[in-house]
Amino acid sequence: ALRRSPVRVLQPQSPRESPQSPRERPQQPPPPPAVERSAAAPGLWYEKAASGDRRLGKVVTIAKSKKFRDNHGKVLLEGHRLIKDALEAGAVPQTLFFSTVGHLKLLPEAEIKRASLVKVKFEDIKTWSDLVTPQGLLGIFSKPDPAKMSYPAAQLASSLPLLLICDNIRDPGNLGTILRSAAGAGCEKVLLTKGCVDPWEPKVLRAGMGAHFRVPILANLDWESVPTTLPAGTQVCVADNDPGAPAGTTPMPRGAGRAGSAPDSPKAVKSSPKAAPEHEDEEGAAGIPELAAQHYYEDWARTPVAVVIGGETQGLSPAALRLAASTGGRRLVIPVVPGVDSLNSAIAAGILLFEGRRQLLWRHKQEDDRQKLPAPG
Repeated sequence: ALRRSPVRVLQPQSPRESPQSPRERPQQPPPPPAVERSAAAPGLWYEKAASGDRRLGKVVTIAKSKKFRDNHGKVLLEGHRLIKDALEAGAVPQTLFFSTVGHLKLLPEAEIKRASLVKVKFEDIKTWSDLVTPQGLLGIFSKPDPAKMSYPAAQLASSLPLLLICDNIRDPGNLGTILRSAAGAGCEKVLLTKGCVDPWEPKVLRAGMGAHFRVPILANLDWESVPTTLPAGTQVCVADNDPGAPAGTTPMPRGAGRAGSAPDSPKAVKSSPKAAPEHEDEEGAAGIPELAAQHYYEDWARTPVAVVIGGETQGLSPAALRLAASTGGRRLVIPVVPGVDSLNSAIAAGILLFEGRRQLLWRHKQEDDRQKLPAPG
């Protein structure tokens, strides 16, 4: 009789010779799994899983959890683009699930040889997937280490001394979009403080569209360690709320990032973020420094520079404001039509990052032009 594992198709067992008690029955080693060679890529061998395998489904479900990522140091990636970007950046694959052998042709063969390849039914992947239209390809990877990644040469060539600090960004879609903007603007790195959503959460990965493998992301940082991750001499600017609020007054309700406000003339005011009660207990009103405010299109991006984007509900933390004040930073305001509350944090981040890029490139061009001028005399 054929005995099948819930995961692998097994070879026939030898018939039982005689009934034995469980204690007397000898322990037989499991037979080797049935493997097949890929016709599309002859150098690849893969295992063929049984249809409707519940154990594999449980593995994929667990791999989506933060507990799994934290305890085992692995992440789940889905789709050709994301998995290919991960492999090219040096991420280490552990297991790849695919519905057709043709999916393997789109991936670098030398890299996927290091992984366990498991062919499953598309209906199974459709059940496991969070996508509306699954592509038939899932992978479990070791959680990437930014220090060991090989980011694309074009990305590194376009990188600028521009950094992004995310403060209490808790919406997965917003964080993924912010990371995508950071990669597009050529950020040197992205820092995520404690309180931000896990960047390796599946919804963040989908919204990031491969940004995770184009820009270094340092996550779960406390504010005491943030200055040590910044280049020397970095000026930290923040996207804050209503610049017209008089000192000591309560600002308008916090929106997502609160970088947009009515086009009043910015002035130096006391920043009063709508912090959580624990922030109020720890800091108090006296712990919030004063920062000068200016419109985002005015000159502020000096080498190097970091921009802090506040979260959707908490806004900027007092620690972010203190860091900005200690570096001589400013509050950056995006004027919006009166009556509009604020901009989404991801939109505000995109506006500020690309304006910072524009200013840095303009400054670099000026320096290059000065160096090309002939020496006097």
